[in-house]
Amino acid sequence: MSDQEKVVYVLTHGVEDPERCTFPFVLAGAGLAMDVHSTVVLQGSAVFLVKKGILEHVKVPGLKPLKDLVKDFLDNGGEILVCIPCLEERGIEASDLIEGATMGKAGKVVSRVLEANATLVY
Repeated sequence: MSDQEKVVYVLTHGVEDPERCTFPFVLAGAGLAMDVHSTVVLQGSAVFLVKKGILEHVKVPGLKPLKDLVKDFLDNGGEILVCIPCLEERGIEASDLIEGATMGKAGKVVSRVLEANATLVY
């Protein structure tokens, strides 16, 4: 394990709760700016966020649009890990996902959490 600080943000809410799906990307982006390795895990309805065309519709007053926060997060080295069973249950294919989203199952999520200094759930 490296000495770099690591934080995992677990999102379980999608477009139905714009604040809950936006705030983690605000914090994760700030973490990257502070040289904190940041992983955002999407589970449940949150997996819809990385389906192409969805991010454009999520905006919280006073904050950058979610599509911009996600783009900045990925451009700055953040990791988005998307639950495979959650995708399958919703009929979302790998080809439906935005560039930069990585698919994974429970073992990969548990590994990220065990390596992290903190885990936050939204």
